[in-house]
Amino acid sequence: MWSDLFLLPFLTGLGLALVLPVLGCFLRLRDEWLAALAYAHVAAAGALLALVSGLAPALGGMAAAVLAGVGKRLFARRLAGGAAFAILLLAGWAVAVLLAANQPLAEQLGHSLFDGQLYFSGTAQLMLVAPWVALSGAALAVLSRHLLLARVYPDYFSARRLRAWPVVFGFDLIAALTLALATMAMGVMGGFALVFVPAWIAFRRARSWRGGLVLAALIGLGAYVAAFLLALGLDQPFGPVLALLLIAVGLIIA
Repeated sequence: MWSDLFLLPFLTGLGLALVLPVLGCFLRLRDEWLAALAYAHVAAAGALLALVSGLAPALGGMAAAVLAGVGKRLFARRLAGGAAFAILLLAGWAVAVLLAANQPLAEQLGHSLFDGQLYFSGTAQLMLVAPWVALSGAALAVLSRHLLLARVYPDYFSARRLRAWPVVFGFDLIAALTLALATMAMGVMGGFALVFVPAWIAFRRARSWRGGLVLAALIGLGAYVAAFLLALGLDQPFGPVLALLLIAVGLIIA
């Protein structure tokens, strides 16, 4: 466990396990939980496309996720009711599967992205995730009040003659980049499990917004550590073990 082979992946996922549940609370607040799946699939497609083009997969995944966040902002009004996220999800999944099926170079990475094999993460992923976790956490703390106001009191911005779009656009970029990094490190469904289940439990059990954020973060961290050790001990892929563990915790608590 303390060798670099397993310690680096553990530390990489640990930071994501802290920020993803908090991000999930904001996505659930805005009824945009489907965005987690959409950004993850688009990031997977971008990573595979970058790989077959001779570029770094992580940069390709992040670039694709950013484009998806920008595109969601541009087409959100025309594609209401979560349709924009559904279209992004389908497009990302289709491109990723086709690339993995037709490009031998992308097949192994495709299996890793969709199976959730965290143990392939190394120094490069850790160097990307560690500063981003700190930056995104600080950004969410700054944006939290305005995101809450935009949801529960949308007239606040017009009454104060303020623009709401910089706050929303900034949040979209944070969500897209965080989920892209999570997809590169722990797979599509592993990242989605940490976004969806802890926030779902927090919204059912927490008595306040701050309490919900703390509860979601604690559930995410606890489930992550348990799933990592269990998957390592049983020699199983990390993503499915994490998903099943979070489902069990969710059904018991929520």
